Amino acid sequence: MQFEIVRLVYSEVEKEEKALNYSQREVLQYVEENDVKFVKLTFCDLYGNLKNISILSKELSTAFIYGFYVSARKITGFSELAEDDLMLFPDETTMTVLPWRPQQGRVVRFFCYIKYRNGNVFDGDGRYFLNKAVEVAKGKGYNFQFGTSCEFYLFKTTEEGIPTKIPHDFGGYCDVAPNDKGENVRREVCLTLEQMGVQPESSRHEGGPGQNEIDFKFLAPLSAADTFLSFKSTVKNIASQNGLFASFMPKPLFKNDGNGMHIHINATKNGLNIFKLDNNSFSEEAQQFAAGIMKRVNEMAIFTNSTANSYRRLGENSAPRYISWAHSDYSQLMRIPLSKKRGGEIILRSPDCACNPYFVIGLLIYACLEGVENKLKISKEVSENLVNLNRDLIKKYDVIPKDLGEAISYAQKSEFLKKYLPKEIYQVVIDERQAEWEEYKDISIDNRDVFEERKYFYSL
Repeated sequence: MQFEIVRLVYSEVEKEEKALNYSQREVLQYVEENDVKFVKLTFCDLYGNLKNISILSKELSTAFIYGFYVSARKITGFSELAEDDLMLFPDETTMTVLPWRPQQGRVVRFFCYIKYRNGNVFDGDGRYFLNKAVEVAKGKGYNFQFGTSCEFYLFKTTEEGIPTKIPHDFGGYCDVAPNDKGENVRREVCLTLEQMGVQPESSRHEGGPGQNEIDFKFLAPLSAADTFLSFKSTVKNIASQNGLFASFMPKPLFKNDGNGMHIHINATKNGLNIFKLDNNSFSEEAQQFAAGIMKRVNEMAIFTNSTANSYRRLGENSAPRYISWAHSDYSQLMRIPLSKKRGGEIILRSPDCACNPYFVIGLLIYACLEGVENKLKISKEVSENLVNLNRDLIKKYDVIPKDLGEAISYAQKSEFLKKYLPKEIYQVVIDERQAEWEEYKDISIDNRDVFEERKYFYSL
């Protein structure tokens, strides 16, 4: 009888081992051989806020096969979509050792796909949404790449570690030490990211006091979105270790520059770069990509600029306000630089770091594809400096939403969003952003700074 029980147990183990793919077996071997004790299963909520649960490393093989549960009811945006528990399935290709955790008894992190208990894909899983957009694009012969340029502020903290609004320094754009006190923090962030397999391209002090920027190379869409979230997490952790507080709030200092996330877009078709310069001009398809984004940018604003605070940034300190493009003017919504360095690109300048990168990048892919399918014509390049243009001349340009209320209005009328987003996701985002807007618009202008600090500063 005992022999039968043992044989049955081994039979179940064999079944589980067979269920693992080759890469998962390699990951488990690495975990066993490199003193990994804890595994963080990481995902983000509907609005891009990073979440995780920790499991002991011996539970990882089970998580690969059966997933690991989280309560949907306690996660922003998920509670309206799922009444039951959700299951996290680690993506074995995303394993990263967290360098800021102990090197004895190491901690590794995986980004996860999210499913219902019955195995069906959870509609709120942005990684699945983005993967689907990538497959649609590949079916049409396109392979996209994305890069990001991300801005953040560093602030001092009290002796108890509570964040203040006192900037880490009072340097300006591209300043050097000692005016630039963020140099060592940025260096540590970049070196830590390299240890994690993430390759930053450049870093600098930005225009605001205590403001910094780190740029990233082109990556496949899913890797670009994962990298963005890894970057935010790394900045937060390294800043904390240095006694500082990092904020990605779009407009943390209301009289200074805001934090943007410029998105760089490149693509090939059947292996050929459609952004390759030919006589200082791009292919017709590249121009149609840009036209598709410009057509849909207002409808996507509820995702690219998802908070009430986001609209404090737009239209100020060279952040875009008008739907326009140019090859070199940095005040435009979109830049299409005449440079061969990165193989050609579109740079969208309106998004900020409070977004969910999976949904934003996925929607941008669909907008580009629509531009080609509908053979959209790009508008004429804007040669004027829109920051200083007089009111009569500025009237000819369309504008992006002036506040969250307008962004919601565009989204409510958008057949584009209704076509590509799962119905439940679309409605939840509309409803939750509407509730935020109702709360915000009833606050007097004099008290909005306090509201925004309380709601966004400590969490973004």
